[in-house]
Amino acid sequence: MGKKVHPIGFRLGSLYTWSSRWFAEDKRYKELLKEDILLRRALMGKLKTAGISRVEIERSINKIDITVHVARPGVVIGRGGTGMEDLKKYIVKNILKINPDDKKASKVDIKVEPVKEPNLDAQLVGQMVADQLAKRFPAKRAMDQAIEKVMSAGAKGVRIRLGGRIGGAEIARVQHAQAGILPLSTIREDIDFASVPSLTRSGYVGVKVWICRKA
Repeated sequence: MGKKVHPIGFRLGSLYTWSSRWFAEDKRYKELLKEDILLRRALMGKLKTAGISRVEIERSINKIDITVHVARPGVVIGRGGTGMEDLKKYIVKNILKINPDDKKASKVDIKVEPVKEPNLDAQLVGQMVADQLAKRFPAKRAMDQAIEKVMSAGAKGVRIRLGGRIGGAEIARVQHAQAGILPLSTIREDIDFASVPSLTRSGYVGVKVWICRKA
């Protein structure tokens, strides 16, 4: 069962909460869902240098709360908070397309939350491995170094799985490495998961990371 069910979706409600929290009906639901996808895609690309992990979106009647979890908050905030102002203007103008003169428009509030331990965050570890593969770093060494960092940070277990033309091979294959324990079927276990694509010279290589953190 652990290989077929998304580890985070399997634990929603009991251990994790939803990354988008709002309610809408019929056509409005489709519009807000598309807006969330575009917003996340834009923020993940724009704040990549800050080590972005995830984006939480909460909507009320006339307010949108966006919480960005990053490894380096100073990069997002900028000197004197100018980075936050620029980011807010970019979101309002290009993504949400809200008219600032419209008094009935939803207000946007952005918060930055630091990631306490980047080596225990599956998204950041997966991004690190993906970046190394894109720079033609040996796959085995990249996985071994990432696993060593994760276990040194205090994880109970970690698994990294690569899929694609690894190392520029003619035939695609799957390669994985693991250390510690990963009880995927146990709901109470705090397991973080991320899937990150890596664009290499031979095509895309998929990087999947499972991390079992201490509860």
